[in-house]
Parts: sequence; structure tokens; C-alpha cells
Amino acid sequence: MRPAPRTPSGLFPAGPPTRPTFREPHPVTGAGVAVGGGAGATWLLLFGLLGTDVASYAWWTVVAGLLAWLAALLLVRHGDRGVATGVAIVTAGGWSIAAAIVAVRWATTADWPLW
Repeated sequence: MRPAPRTPSGLFPAGPPTRPTFREPHPVTGAGVAVGGGAGATWLLLFGLLGTDVASYAWWTVVAGLLAWLAALLLVRHGDRGVATGVAIVTAGGWSIAAAIVAVRWATTADWPLW
């Protein structure tokens, strides 16, 4: 009678993996995040330059940020997630800057500047 063969431990695989391995077509890289950050900063800058006062600057920044986040959502689903991450990070930073400017104007004039 022969002893039953031992099941290999997996330390030294004897063949191809039993399940396929997934490789991302666009892995997140630092370069992709930097490109997305630069594109997002340029986008917010161009929209911010349309503002003539604090209120219009803040509203243009909100609109630009919403459009940038829609683009980032599309990139997450169908494109480069690294670029989408850079766009989202810079957009959040741009919104924070706009909120700080509104808060400083509100604190110094005691008048809400957005309407």
C-alpha cells in the first residue's frame, strides 16, 4: 500500500497559481498624483481669476471644485486613479483656502460676504 501524497505547503509552488492575478492598467504612482495636482491647481487658478471680489472668487472656486471632482470620479472609474487622487487633494486644498478667505473677510467686516 502506498502512502497518500503530501499536499505542498505553497512555499515552493509547483505550478501556475490556481487563481489569476489582477494587474492594474494604470497603477497609482507619484508622477500621476503630481500631474493631477498640477492640473487641479491650474484649473482652480483659472477659475479663481474670474472672480472680481471675495464672493465671486469663492463661488467660482466652488464651481471649479465641483467640476474637478466630477472629472476625478470619471478618472477613478475609467482612467488613472493617481491623477484623480491629485485632483481631489488639490481641490480640497483650494476649497480650504477659499473658506479661509471668506472667514477672514467675515471676521474683519462682520458681514457675510457670500450673499
